[in-house]
Amino acid sequence: MEPFGGTMTGTPRPRTISTKRERIAQLAKQGPTMAFTSLSHHIDLDWLKEAYRRTRKGGAPGVDGQTAEEYAKNLEGNLRSLLNRAKSGTYRAPPVRRVHIPKGNGETRPLGIPTFEDKILQRAVVMLLEPIYEQDFLDCSYGFRAGRSAHQALEAHRESAMKMRGCWIVEVDLRKYFDTVDHGHLKELLRRRVRDGVVVRLIHKWLKAGVMEDGSLSYPESGTPQGGVISPLLSNVYLHYVLDEWFASDVKPRLHGRAYMVRYADDLVMGFASKSDADRVMAVLPKRCARYGLVLHPTKTRMVDYRQPRRSTDRSGPGRSGTFDFLGFTHYWGKSRRGNMVPRTKTMRKRLTRSVRKIAEWCRSNRHRSVAQQRRKLNEKLRGHYEYYGVTGNYRCLATFWYLVQRVWRKWLDRRDQQRHMPWARFNRLLLRYPLLTPRIAHSYHQRAANP
Repeated sequence: MEPFGGTMTGTPRPRTISTKRERIAQLAKQGPTMAFTSLSHHIDLDWLKEAYRRTRKGGAPGVDGQTAEEYAKNLEGNLRSLLNRAKSGTYRAPPVRRVHIPKGNGETRPLGIPTFEDKILQRAVVMLLEPIYEQDFLDCSYGFRAGRSAHQALEAHRESAMKMRGCWIVEVDLRKYFDTVDHGHLKELLRRRVRDGVVVRLIHKWLKAGVMEDGSLSYPESGTPQGGVISPLLSNVYLHYVLDEWFASDVKPRLHGRAYMVRYADDLVMGFASKSDADRVMAVLPKRCARYGLVLHPTKTRMVDYRQPRRSTDRSGPGRSGTFDFLGFTHYWGKSRRGNMVPRTKTMRKRLTRSVRKIAEWCRSNRHRSVAQQRRKLNEKLRGHYEYYGVTGNYRCLATFWYLVQRVWRKWLDRRDQQRHMPWARFNRLLLRYPLLTPRIAHSYHQRAANP
């Protein structure tokens, strides 16, 4: 007899799995306060095969040293074993391997690397929970959600600020958010929607899984699974109840004027038409966060006068109103081409500096490669930069980045050997043969307004 969800030996059936997920979403929508007590029966071999297909194969190995290629050599047997251990409760969540990556401010950011098999199982559970919480998450949330992006979050802020003709911005910075999520509160919040024994047990194991660093094993008492596939979802669930739902149901009804909130993961801003409303929220926000074990950064959490300035003498630069940073951009009021005051964005200075520094490091380390190879890789990096920072009104920063990349490239081509032989005249001739991608606007507010 063929098991529910497809054959045990064939390839997974995405349509069948999609139907299951649609059914879960439908039930979640029909019962917004219902807790699911039976979910794990959906996880079968085909479900794990689809989870395997969605798992990135090129990542670094975890503490067991097993790569995706090695796991795939006996994929069917490995997935069967994983399924049995997950359902029977004998699965043991392995510790994550911690490495540190540099940040732009000279500090380092800890990064957890789970085992490949753990990633598959976490992906399988995410596939179960996403349809439920997508019915609960509010429109103000944009991070790590299917069909939503950072650029949509930026546009939502821009449109809200435009409608209010400026506002008072509360720039919120949660200090080390992913490391401070309280496990007790998280479990309590999850139980509002998920009470399936297998799923709850697995999540608890991931929360308790240790961290291996330099041969030493530790067990953090707070935080979401580092580097885990399930971490973004758990983090979104936590902030949905702590901030999103609270702001929509408790804060906004008590305000005198209009207000909005835009959140991308743990980066969020709140906009208020009235300064008194902003003051009230600023006063109560630390208490709300402290109730759930979160801490606001004392200097980065601040209020900004983002009201539309009366006049601006500089079309491209900030006007009299305050500026703030959000999602890699500095936000300010400036003149449009038609002379109207509009919210504008430009690449944050430290992001621009950091990007150029990374290009310089790459050019220095790869100056021995052929010019054609270097040009190909640099164009990939330029394309990625334009894809994110190429928003309406930010062309000048893109052009600056393009120019600085050329300077850095010429510098390290000039130092390929002891004899300096790359003056600007020669470099410009080289650019005719090996041109670098010119700046382009990848996200146009005007095109989206014309074709929503």
